[in-house]
Amino acid sequence: MQTLDAIKTRRTIRKFTEEPVSHEVIEKIVEASAYTPSWKNTQTARYIIIEETALKDRIAREAVMGFEWNTGIILGAPVLVVLASVPGKSGYEKDGAYSTSKKDKWEMFDAGIAAQTFQLAAHECGIGSVVMGIFDEVKVKELLGLDDTLNVSALIAIGHPAIQPTAPARKSVQELIQYR
Repeated sequence: MQTLDAIKTRRTIRKFTEEPVSHEVIEKIVEASAYTPSWKNTQTARYIIIEETALKDRIAREAVMGFEWNTGIILGAPVLVVLASVPGKSGYEKDGAYSTSKKDKWEMFDAGIAAQTFQLAAHECGIGSVVMGIFDEVKVKELLGLDDTLNVSALIAIGHPAIQPTAPARKSVQELIQYR
């Protein structure tokens, strides 16, 4: 698949088949995601793969802040990926000072790039995905037994697509671009 084709054909998938996603495919996706650009090459993205039904169910029912849409997506996905980030690296100098006025916001910027790279790699492998941002980070960390060495950046449901949605309308280049 060519890069531009992957960007243009990737869709958010919210309904999955029951077919499991092999560890080989998951590892291929994460291997590609390791090439995600990051602040000063800090490579802070981490991928926690949840296949255990009971744990996925608890996250779906207890950690999405009552947002039923996410509950249904997680319950219907064969795999839930918790995209985590190592805090205190993106946006910082070696002495711990902020590098820019954006301060620690670079952590989420890097996580966003990692999520997009993960989704494009998944698409290349025939795996659908959806990034979910409505979740209770404290509850997710509690359910996973995570300490403060990781922050939860996003939840990503993955699986074999049960549907192939059409592309939503996109803004024109003229609406998006400015030359100065």
